[in-house]
Amino acid sequence: MTAVLNALERRVLQEDLAYHQVRILLLVDAVSSAPGHARKLDGLTKLAKLDFLLRYPALAPAVLDRLPPADSRLHLTADELAEPTNVESPMIRYKYGPWDDRYYAVIGALVGRGLLKYTTARKGSVALAPTPAGRRLSAELSRSGAWREISERSQAIAESSSGLTGAALKALIYQRLASLMDRPHRQVIR
Repeated sequence: MTAVLNALERRVLQEDLAYHQVRILLLVDAVSSAPGHARKLDGLTKLAKLDFLLRYPALAPAVLDRLPPADSRLHLTADELAEPTNVESPMIRYKYGPWDDRYYAVIGALVGRGLLKYTTARKGSVALAPTPAGRRLSAELSRSGAWREISERSQAIAESSSGLTGAALKALIYQRLASLMDRPHRQVIR
């Protein structure tokens, strides 16, 4: 994803549910494999906030204290550093921070395909974990050139967010990226 995408390529990526499914699968697999996450991704708030950091990688070090800006796994380009909110798949500002209305369809498709499963969660929450088939596909995708960067970013973010809840991530985003969150609901974060 280091190449500069033109407007048409960005639009295709934004609307391609397969792209979003792969990214979420890689993220859930990374979180469930990282220490401090209890082998699952617990809560849609946590999913949305970690996905925000994955999609806006130049902002991740500002939110996660344990993630140095020079971490090579982030694969930050000069363009991303210069314009950290100019991303291929932007999110919207919603009630509890960054959100994407596609999460329900994406999660449903991954569960329906047997790549993710629902697992024990906090009361009133949804927790996700990869199935054996999901882990195998994630490992295969992680080795491919097309998804290696997203996989490595996912791993860096998962490791650096160890022990943080969705609510804690939300609070850090609101505190450290206040100017981005100070906008009306449903506005694109650019």
